[in-house]
Amino acid sequence: MIRVAMVFCISLTMFSAFGQSASKYQVGTIIDVKTHHDAGGSTTDATSYDVSVKVGDTIYVVLYTPPLGEETVKYSAGRDLLVLVGKHTIRYNDIMGQSFEVPIESQRSAAKPKPAKPVSPPTE
Repeated sequence: MIRVAMVFCISLTMFSAFGQSASKYQVGTIIDVKTHHDAGGSTTDATSYDVSVKVGDTIYVVLYTPPLGEETVKYSAGRDLLVLVGKHTIRYNDIMGQSFEVPIESQRSAAKPKPAKPVSPPTE
């Protein structure tokens, strides 16, 4: 009877693992933080930031509004974090493990520029 219960529990665990969606978190690097300037000229007290995050070969600019007016994001350039890139949002977890989503404002390729051709000295 105990063996039957153990087999049943193991099979439930295996089936639940197969039923989960395969979300893929990736390492993102914060490369730039700028104060967000609203085109509408709203007079809200909350300061928002345009945060550029490089994930793979793409740079995403997201709109981040920190809780309680914190300003620590201004000093986070160069920091790595795990992100889940969605269609219109990026999800990340804070240090406490709480999950947050921020909207993607824009994205662009992070292609490396072609190296400049070496200049040969003039021949005389």
